[in-house]
Amino acid sequence: MLFETIVVGPLGVNCFILGDKQSNEGMIVDPGADCEMILAAVHHFGITVKYIVNTHGHFDHIGCNRTLKEKTGAQLLAHKEDVQFLVNAARSAQKYGLTVENSPEPDVFLTDGMKLELGRRVIEVLHTPGHTQGGCCLYLANEKLVITGDTLFADSVGRTDLPGGSHDQLIQSIKAKLMPLPDDTVVWPGHGPSSTIGQERSFNPYLNE
Repeated sequence: MLFETIVVGPLGVNCFILGDKQSNEGMIVDPGADCEMILAAVHHFGITVKYIVNTHGHFDHIGCNRTLKEKTGAQLLAHKEDVQFLVNAARSAQKYGLTVENSPEPDVFLTDGMKLELGRRVIEVLHTPGHTQGGCCLYLANEKLVITGDTLFADSVGRTDLPGGSHDQLIQSIKAKLMPLPDDTVVWPGHGPSSTIGQERSFNPYLNE
């Protein structure tokens, strides 16, 4: 399986490119910025982008939604609870002195337990509200990895002081949806380095309060 990380934008978002090498079907997760760099990678890997997926709607994770959708014809997927963030991304970014295009509305809404298919690969959607109400993680059981967006980080968790955030809800989501995963599942967060579920279960201070 193809799994590539590209760090994009001034806030250092981890954008992920996934692909099934047999079918050449691919997925882009959290294309926050640097659209041409993402498109160049897609071209390099020779994949046909089937889905553009947002783990949540914050502007730093969705800035290339419109461009990539127009260039690839892929379906845009995000949770319905975060649509207001997507369509108002430009205004949100402006508060931080940054420029981002508003995103189109999703073609398909992510829901808890939904299965997305890339050829033989199956990606399970885990709804994990707390950072935002529409926050989701993407679990690939066979590949032993989970993309956690801004829900869970290495030794940390997502901030909850923004609109729609709830620390108690975030911790509950992590414990209910992510901690049951096998210890050797690699955690790929929306910013920063990777970790494992076992590492976070044992040492993440926010989960052991």
